[in-house]
Amino acid sequence: MMFWNLVLTLVIAPAMWAFRQMYAEVKRLQILLNKTREDYATRIELRDDMTRMMEAMHRIEDKIDRLMSK
Repeated sequence: MMFWNLVLTLVIAPAMWAFRQMYAEVKRLQILLNKTREDYATRIELRDDMTRMMEAMHRIEDKIDRLMSK
């Protein structure tokens, strides 16, 4: 009986340690994934930014055209 308890202890203890380590890593990766999702812009935000950039580029083009015509 003592031998059986020793075998179970030597098998279960490392398995539990490994399980805890894997659980901690999964939790860490979930936190990192959630932070990554928060940093991305939505399509609407990107579309608005691109619209503003295109308007600014058109204004610059118009100014360059006016300078070239003078």
